[in-house]
Amino acid sequence: MDFSIFGYQFMQNAILSAFLAGIACSVIGVFVVLLHMPFIGVCMSHAAFAGALLGLWLGFNPLLGAFGLSLLSAAIIGPLADRGQLNPETSVGVIFSFMLGMAFLFMGLMPGTKSGALELLWGSILTNTRADIVLLAVVAVVVVGLVAVFYKEVQATVFNRNMALAVGVPATITLYSILFLTGATITASLHSVGGLLIFSLILNPAAAAYQLTYNMKRMFILSAVFGVVSGWTGLLVSYLLNIPSGATIVITSSVIFAVAAVFSPKRKVKGWRREPVAEGNVE
Repeated sequence: MDFSIFGYQFMQNAILSAFLAGIACSVIGVFVVLLHMPFIGVCMSHAAFAGALLGLWLGFNPLLGAFGLSLLSAAIIGPLADRGQLNPETSVGVIFSFMLGMAFLFMGLMPGTKSGALELLWGSILTNTRADIVLLAVVAVVVVGLVAVFYKEVQATVFNRNMALAVGVPATITLYSILFLTGATITASLHSVGGLLIFSLILNPAAAAYQLTYNMKRMFILSAVFGVVSGWTGLLVSYLLNIPSGATIVITSSVIFAVAAVFSPKRKVKGWRREPVAEGNVE
């Protein structure tokens, strides 16, 4: 194998992008798994995709459109669930269906070829620029930093939101912040992984980590490791087999989850609870 390709700037950008996206997406994925809201990644990714298409259609920066619509979705999901007395998954489904329709509408209204839309749909990590890397770095640092600083508040909210509110933890603000961070992470990773595949990079590493530990801190660490390994291994396989990198990254993350599920110690424990406990354990 010719390793000289790793000396090229575009491959170095891709490796760094995979590292940053793997960390950011995987940390957010822990919340998605522990809050039992897997559909939120699908909703946010389609919102970001619809916003990016809006930008392409109207001629402004697609990332601005993606960021705007994903944050708008985050701002609606929480209050809709609270004030409408809906299950969060129901409110996510409502927003998802709306954003999916908007994405198809904007794609249909775009003049000329749809190459730009397809690139956003499937991702193109090998064409990432320094600006893309800076955006990913900022999001990754913010996500990891906020989790580290507000870990106790996050832990209490994930464990039981009503109980957290009862003891004075700003659980509602914490939950809404998690939704906003999810939107920002998906937007930053949109060009690297693609709107159709980003959900898998958020869910799979965290789900794999969930199979291997009962401790929330270790789950964050394992999830981040699995996310980075998925990114780097996917890039390598993509180069060796000359196949799309976004797809190989997602497939690799799925394989990691399958292996974790097979060797999970939780398979040997009958009746283990799915709710996280307050002292840092996920079970």
